[in-house]
Amino acid sequence: MKPVRVLTGITTSGTPHLGNYVGAIRPTVRASRLAGVESFYFLADYHALIKTGGDPARVQRSTLEIAATWLACGLDPEKVTFYRQSDIPEIPELTWMLTCVTGKGLLNRAHAYKAAVDKNNEAGTEPDDGVSAGLFMYPVLMAADILMFNAHQVPVGRDQIQHIEMARDMASSFNHLYGEHFTLPEAAIEEHVATLPGLDGRKMSKSYDNTIPLFVPREQLKKLIMGIVTDSRAPGEPKSTEGSALFQLYQAFASAEETAAMAQAFADGIAWGEAKQRLFERLDQEIAPMRAVYDELIQDPARIEKALKMGAAKARAIATPFTQRLRHAVGLRALDARHDAPGADAKAAKVALPVFKQYREKDGQFYFKLTDAKGAVLLQSRGFAAPREAAQAMARLQQEGSIALDAMAQHLIAPEDVERVTLALTALRQAGA
Repeated sequence: MKPVRVLTGITTSGTPHLGNYVGAIRPTVRASRLAGVESFYFLADYHALIKTGGDPARVQRSTLEIAATWLACGLDPEKVTFYRQSDIPEIPELTWMLTCVTGKGLLNRAHAYKAAVDKNNEAGTEPDDGVSAGLFMYPVLMAADILMFNAHQVPVGRDQIQHIEMARDMASSFNHLYGEHFTLPEAAIEEHVATLPGLDGRKMSKSYDNTIPLFVPREQLKKLIMGIVTDSRAPGEPKSTEGSALFQLYQAFASAEETAAMAQAFADGIAWGEAKQRLFERLDQEIAPMRAVYDELIQDPARIEKALKMGAAKARAIATPFTQRLRHAVGLRALDARHDAPGADAKAAKVALPVFKQYREKDGQFYFKLTDAKGAVLLQSRGFAAPREAAQAMARLQQEGSIALDAMAQHLIAPEDVERVTLALTALRQAGA
């Protein structure tokens, strides 16, 4: 059974808040501990440049705070791929390839761009006044983040679903023109807490200045919660949970039983001060242990940098050969590279198909290699503990062809000639069809 790839990231333009934690960090860290899940976590510092022009210190500080947050929340960089977006040069290259297959009309419909245009129209200014090309192209960069690693699921808030749908559109357009290279991603949403309210009841967002930072000191957290906007209903007067920012925040952290008890307390007329105290205690119960780890990490940035560099190496082990394959697909090839007519590779394969060979080494591990008709090694595996695992890996490559290369990168030694491997796997797949 193939592992499910889950990918998510946070823009490094501010301090992580409860909405980031509930909507992205917590569900994906939990998912990373599940069997059959391959997790990718990244710091979206290229995206940050859209919002932080002229303030480089803010980007650096935010990157430090967000990296420390993920690690404090239980992310294990040994078991997942945890990296900084700007450490993967293949991502902006893929962004350009996707740009060339994406219609401007699709980008015109992006919520962030439309909101900026609507705001300008209401103000009586030019529709694109103050709108950077970066803001307009944001969905393409996000699609590249996702498609570079062929993620199956992307945990997002409900307001981000459109970007996943746009990534699917771009992947479909590319696949239609150049063959099947991209997996179509799905949005993964926690139904009840996809979007958290802020201090004023609106969506928790840095742009509204209504956030509750995740790791503020305990007393400051309490002060912020006590400042949450509520209505004027007096103690003893029944209160509705519908539309209550305080109740929605509590629900995001509480169990089903605790949530039901709080709902009953609302119906019984709990005083707002007491309800806020309960919310504070429930939040701090979950956050306090992580806050202690965060405070240690923030004082040791070298430790965080080491983890990010390790993650970048793992990510590029996938991104580099995959990008080489995409370059070949779109025609960015060496001038002496063979370019046969459609179907020519399959015809040649009938005469001399490449061959998989499995064997056992002195270290007791099982290996396989893919050779051409003359015996030259095209692709070499790393060791497997059992022969069945090696056989399953070979079968997957034969069935899925080159699209499986990036998914299996950790089990393979990066090939010197990705184009030859791609052609060989295509020939095998077509011969077995």
